[in-house]
Amino acid sequence: MIDLRSDTVTKPSEEMRAAMMRAEVGDDVYGDDPTANSLEERVAALFGFEAGLFTPTGSLANQLAIRQLVKPGEELITETFSHIVRAELGAGAAFSGITTRTWESPRGALVAGDPLRIARPDSGPNQVSTTAIAVENTHNFGGGTVQSIDEIRALREASLKMGLYMHLDGARIWNAHVASGVSFLEYGKYFDTVSVCLSKGLGAPVGSLMLSNKERVASARIWRKRYGAGMRQIGMLAAAGHFALDHNIDRLAIDHENARSLASAVHAVAPAVVDPSEVDTNIVILDLTGSSISAGDINGELKKAGILASTVGPTTLRLVTHLDVSAEQIITVNSVLPELVERAFKA
Repeated sequence: MIDLRSDTVTKPSEEMRAAMMRAEVGDDVYGDDPTANSLEERVAALFGFEAGLFTPTGSLANQLAIRQLVKPGEELITETFSHIVRAELGAGAAFSGITTRTWESPRGALVAGDPLRIARPDSGPNQVSTTAIAVENTHNFGGGTVQSIDEIRALREASLKMGLYMHLDGARIWNAHVASGVSFLEYGKYFDTVSVCLSKGLGAPVGSLMLSNKERVASARIWRKRYGAGMRQIGMLAAAGHFALDHNIDRLAIDHENARSLASAVHAVAPAVVDPSEVDTNIVILDLTGSSISAGDINGELKKAGILASTVGPTTLRLVTHLDVSAEQIITVNSVLPELVERAFKA
């Protein structure tokens, strides 16, 4: 099967597995795992932060970060289709008493004025006060959108004057870096907390990190344990992260090229379904509005042809390229998918 459901489906390479087997390990709850410690220090320095904390999931890294910035009963604002509010099952409210309010933007693209218009810090005793703004880069449900560094900078400058914190959900910040050329340090300097994921485009089997100053990370470490995510000999997982950082960042450009190839092939037969110029990274969203069959039906036909994709709505199909999908496999998909889409609009 050619698996385009997500870049989370990658399997560690033999070389990555060998690096995992060689890892020095210790008890991480006691702070004794040297490989985990070195990974936390490495990634924190990469983004210009004092400290980092390894977590098993990106959702946990996000949740640990925002609870350091937002107190119970206070408000986090973010884009309507961001992962924090759409795909983390209300964790901010359930675990931390955080309320959320959202703004909507095409493809999830950040325009600094949008969150600034709805932010309400210091709202007094009768209304909820905004405390922090979360930005997702790249924006998953927006189709892998890379956020403008100019808009991020403008938002930071204005939000600082309002006394607001900023969190970066950087699960795919590696893709944003490769696509834009913006350095990790440049991204990091505009945020108070950052989460990054190793198990998507970088191909590690598991793992994310939450980054911030030493005080917030020390508090997050306690909350990680409280949430049941204190881990022991995790050096083997951290070693996969080191390998991913060493070998799998620059090659993300291949995934981006493959995604644009998919988009271009579909655009050639159904221009309204996808615009290749809006495929910034490795995620392709097909808008099948007006077709004679549903996204689920097309997905079923793809599966029969040995291709796995994701339906994210009755008229929306998502395909994600990654390191386990070759250029030859993309050629195969391009021989099947456009024909299905074209048939759906002609029937």
